[in-house]
Amino acid sequence: MSKAYTGIDKSGSYRVYLALTTDMVEEARKIHDTTPLATAGLGRVLTGAGLMGLLLKNESDKLTVIFKGDGPAKQILATANAEGKVKGYIANPDVDLPLNEHGKLDVGGSLGIGELTVIKDLGLKEPYVGTIALVDGEIADDLTAYYFISEQQNTAISLGVKVDTDYSVLAAGGLFIQMLPNFKDEAVDALEKMIADLPPITTIIEETVNAGAGKSEEGILADMMYRIFGQMPEEYMVSGLEYRDIGWECDCSEERLEKVLMTIGEDDLKEIIEEDGHAEMVCQFCCKKYNFDKSHLERILASIM
Repeated sequence: MSKAYTGIDKSGSYRVYLALTTDMVEEARKIHDTTPLATAGLGRVLTGAGLMGLLLKNESDKLTVIFKGDGPAKQILATANAEGKVKGYIANPDVDLPLNEHGKLDVGGSLGIGELTVIKDLGLKEPYVGTIALVDGEIADDLTAYYFISEQQNTAISLGVKVDTDYSVLAAGGLFIQMLPNFKDEAVDALEKMIADLPPITTIIEETVNAGAGKSEEGILADMMYRIFGQMPEEYMVSGLEYRDIGWECDCSEERLEKVLMTIGEDDLKEIIEEDGHAEMVCQFCCKKYNFDKSHLERILASIM
């Protein structure tokens, strides 16, 4: 299941993006063969980036989020666009640590001390780049802090990934609530009360899926939205809802990898041709392999000489 449900409350105080990303995170787990801890970290970043991508205005807009720390996971990176297409990777898919003090997968410990960087390519001369220190490495708190510090927007973000005993993804998703410029103080109070009583997003997903056995992704998301916001005062209920696609898609190609080979320079390319006679390149996002034989490499070399 990978789908998003978006809307704005009746008073125009806040907007909501609710995502169900179980299928997307499971696909990433299979591609990168991640440990449960790596699955949790990568899955949260993919979901968070996907939700942020849905906020972009133009189809050609895209963003990249990079979590980099001194912990054993080293780096988790994801890119997303306005159409809900997401891809990403974790530098150490084999990372493993004991559970944290709360008995949960220690995503924060796996990243350690470091930085979160968000790069937005909006078709301008230069991309927008915002960087903050990691708050706790648990992903949702860091993204919440990023919006407050770098974009001066009050945002509440919840992200979760639950891994089954066979290491597959049992549930994954995210909730994104952002205040709009002319918000009402009463809406903030109501949201704070609602959020304080909210169970983990994976609990909501599991219970809603089990209660609505056989329902479509849209039906599950609608039930989740009602469960989360159903107790809000009438004037702050979410309306204007629409479904959005969100899911894994890697846009790598032979042409893209050719461009990478072009950047290494004539001398290094000549050395590869003379010593190896071929080159194998692997996409870091989807792990697909591309093989370039000697004649192909010679054509690339000729194009840059």
